[in-house]
Amino acid sequence: MTALIDLKNVNKYYGDYHALRDVSLEIAQGEFFSLLGPSGCGKTTLLRTIAGFEDPSDGTLHIAGADMNGVPANARPTNMVFQSYAIFPHLTVAENVGFGLRKSPSSKTDKMKSVEEALEMVGLKGFGGRAAHALSGGQRQRVALARALILKPKVLLLDEPLSALDKKLREQMQSELRRLQRQVGITFILVTHDQEEALIMSDRVAVMFEGEIAQLADPQTLYKRPLSRKVGDFIGVMNFLPAAVRNATAIELDVAGLGPVTIAPDQAPSTAKTGPAEVGIRPEMMSILFEGEPDRETIAEGIIKDRAYYGDMTYYDVHLKNVDQPITISMKNIIGRPVLDIGDTARVSWDARSLVLFSD
Repeated sequence: MTALIDLKNVNKYYGDYHALRDVSLEIAQGEFFSLLGPSGCGKTTLLRTIAGFEDPSDGTLHIAGADMNGVPANARPTNMVFQSYAIFPHLTVAENVGFGLRKSPSSKTDKMKSVEEALEMVGLKGFGGRAAHALSGGQRQRVALARALILKPKVLLLDEPLSALDKKLREQMQSELRRLQRQVGITFILVTHDQEEALIMSDRVAVMFEGEIAQLADPQTLYKRPLSRKVGDFIGVMNFLPAAVRNATAIELDVAGLGPVTIAPDQAPSTAKTGPAEVGIRPEMMSILFEGEPDRETIAEGIIKDRAYYGDMTYYDVHLKNVDQPITISMKNIIGRPVLDIGDTARVSWDARSLVLFSD
């Protein structure tokens, strides 16, 4: 991997508050990279540090091999799309997009050509003469993107740019942003607190808590093999069951509600230790066997305590024997499969390969 951005041991203090804690990471040329975490975890501070709006208290930051220490934001090979979009309402769409070209030595004709190309890139061809204040939320977001991309930065920084959009438009713009990033081929760094958004759009994701990177991985690894209970709980939905490790070498467990299990080494992110532990399993990795379906090797008995019907899916809260808290199981609503009622008995099928062991 060729690192376009290289951070080493970056810390940021605001008085006594330690906002970034010894952050080190490399981001590749042409990568769609996301910083994911709850509010206050440091992800926006890290983005603003890369942009040059914040100076690190210590540590180093290089972009394209150049040390960014003391380099102001307007002299860095980056551009930023803010959460508010920062569109100038008194200017036209074309004037907004071309705003950064004001001091360019290019001719007026060349500038207009660049504006038209940028608008076409974001799907707004023919919108140049429109008043910016008359645009929809999605259109304003596209104008902000075009205005940032017209300057051809090496890195485009995105500070929760989709948070103000409704669900349907947000999902549409997620696909559009990913398509656009592949088209232009530059590095995108996205800040988001939306786990699904990060998984859908990113090549890699850094999950942050309290100023530190808890896990850095591709979306599939993050989802299937979280390194800690905290990451597993933050990324999507995960059930947690008490367990006891009987044999730490062969990783033999007794799991509450499921019984004796043996798992592979890659299912134990930290070194397995004999004694109390927890296992995590995703709702879609468990199944409820309906009437007429044959038993499978691994079956647990339970009672439906609650359900939520989503049209394509039904989510069941199931109380397993010897487990205090219900677990969640998601089932696809296919033809011939009934929706179970609260109080019904459930035969729960699962696969040992879906478990993740958390020893800490």
